[in-house]
Amino acid sequence: MLNSKIPSGDLDKKWSDYKGHVKLVNPANKRNLEIIIIGTGLAGASAAASLGELGYKVKAFCFQDSPRRAHSIAAQGGINAAKNYQNDGDSVFRLFYDTIKGGDYRSREANVHRLAEVSANIIDQCVAQGVPFAREYGGLLSNRSFGGTQVQRTFYAAGQTGQQLLIGAYQALERQVALGNVKIYARHEMLDIVMIEGKARGIIARNLITGKLERYFGHAVILGSGGYGNVFYLSTNAMGSNVTAAWKAYKKGAYFSNPCFTQIHPTCIPVTGDHQSKLTLMSESLRNDGRIWVPKKQNDTRKATEIPQDERDYYLERRYPAYGNLVPRDVASRAAKERCDAGFGVGSSKQAVYLDYASAIQRYGKMECSKHGIEDPTDEEINKHGKEVVKEKYGNLFDMYEKITGENPYEVPMRIYPAVHYTMGGLWVDYELMTNIPGLYALGEANFSDHGANRLGASALMQGLADGYFVVPYTIGNYLSGEIGVKTIPTTHLAFEEAEKAVADRIQKLKNINGTQTAESFHKRLGKIMWDKCGMARNEKGLKEAIDEIRELKEEFWKNVRVPGEIEEMNPELDKANRVADFIELGELICIDALMRRESCGGHFREEMQTEEGEAKRDDENFSFVSAWEYKGDGAPELHKEPLVFEVAHPSQRSYK
Repeated sequence: MLNSKIPSGDLDKKWSDYKGHVKLVNPANKRNLEIIIIGTGLAGASAAASLGELGYKVKAFCFQDSPRRAHSIAAQGGINAAKNYQNDGDSVFRLFYDTIKGGDYRSREANVHRLAEVSANIIDQCVAQGVPFAREYGGLLSNRSFGGTQVQRTFYAAGQTGQQLLIGAYQALERQVALGNVKIYARHEMLDIVMIEGKARGIIARNLITGKLERYFGHAVILGSGGYGNVFYLSTNAMGSNVTAAWKAYKKGAYFSNPCFTQIHPTCIPVTGDHQSKLTLMSESLRNDGRIWVPKKQNDTRKATEIPQDERDYYLERRYPAYGNLVPRDVASRAAKERCDAGFGVGSSKQAVYLDYASAIQRYGKMECSKHGIEDPTDEEINKHGKEVVKEKYGNLFDMYEKITGENPYEVPMRIYPAVHYTMGGLWVDYELMTNIPGLYALGEANFSDHGANRLGASALMQGLADGYFVVPYTIGNYLSGEIGVKTIPTTHLAFEEAEKAVADRIQKLKNINGTQTAESFHKRLGKIMWDKCGMARNEKGLKEAIDEIRELKEEFWKNVRVPGEIEEMNPELDKANRVADFIELGELICIDALMRRESCGGHFREEMQTEEGEAKRDDENFSFVSAWEYKGDGAPELHKEPLVFEVAHPSQRSYK
């Protein structure tokens, strides 16, 4: 039976009551407790810095050459917080409600409310660290809008918010490194969890420089290893992003929850050909001022600038007048797909829509001319001043688009199309962020807890930092208070030896196959199956076919993959093969989960379950639960259900009209 450990009492008092009664570890005992952290993105780095500050002995691992290379650095648009600086009606409750509704009522109320509560603290913490958030003329922090909300609550640093937040967390982390409280293990990849007497007690890691396997002990293990969007091959994730750490935990008994809840981001640069290995995200913040449209005429081959206003279909504004271009990501993505499938797509591939800044440039230009006392400004003056404002707010994003496409987005509309971005599924965790394995925690995108079936924009950075700075430093003490009598277990313990041998045997097996196909080719084939049959839309027939095809692919992989080079050396092809093997198994579980969930909700759109207007149709009577899959051998996971109870945000059909 799953025990989520949600505190009793009123929703808005649960977290404060929990903190007031939670067990503590005194400072002298903290110095004797060791914690392993996997991943140094926002969740991992903030947790390592915070736990080091508290006095724990922390070992932080990342497969990159520096913690600063974690994929959190790629986040662009912003971070949400309920500070109501704009005085436009925001509140902790409204952020909580928007998140629950945006996730289509498939997230846990208590966790989401806690997230909304601590959101304001994150901004104060980051400002104190020197994160250069954008500011208004008078010096106050600036906010902008994101999808799924009707208020401005997103704090940002131009189009590089993730980078600036990660540098802030990295500085805090490096301070603890200098003090000797944290030790960084870069170029190390976790390949197994070590279990002793039913508890997580360490890891087996591969040194990616030497290729040697290494053993590390910890009184607790924290996974902040990110999401699994690269199972689709083409995604906005960094090429190295993978599921291996979470998957090894799953294979050791940790439940994997809601794997089919993957998010398709509506504003990405479209695919241009088979040569691509990843996709580029254009921040959702661009929907704040940009307008999305397609021609009203099918297969229109005219240039965007040649199509007059009355022949343009601003379809999001038409279909969802209350939210317009700021509907949630899943709604915007499906609407773009629907228009393109109906023959209204643009560009050479016809798999794109326009994101147009002409209106914003005009609006800002007139405001600036008024501020400068320019009466009856010319079109040239309006255009000049408008572009300057847009450049200040979004300049690096516009520059990035021009470098990739060769088109100037100040002069012509951008072309965008949905792409795989964030994964809402992940390891099952309770209120304390601990998995069902005692001593094993999962933070940020690696867990399932806060976003339900769809994540609102600018909430990923919020969750990662909330978990690392303000949640796990409290909750981990509740577990470690019972572990203070446990001495450091030597890594010569039988459990470490057995775990290392299992990892070594698997690597040797991969190396000995000596087939004819690269790991990359298998990854690409897996991605096509996943996108075609478990992408923006899914149906029973396609999912059953996908499961069969993935099983065949897995069988072929273990017979015909080729891993060049040697094991005990720097060998990126071996690293890739290890990760692809895990992705193939994960792809099967995603499709099994999607097949089981006979409803449409958020990013999980079953074609058989939709309203007359083509919107997602939930089945609250039968599917108001978290799916938690337990590994039982190949192809036969066991489903556990955590019922979702809504005491405050009662489920209703989502409407953004």
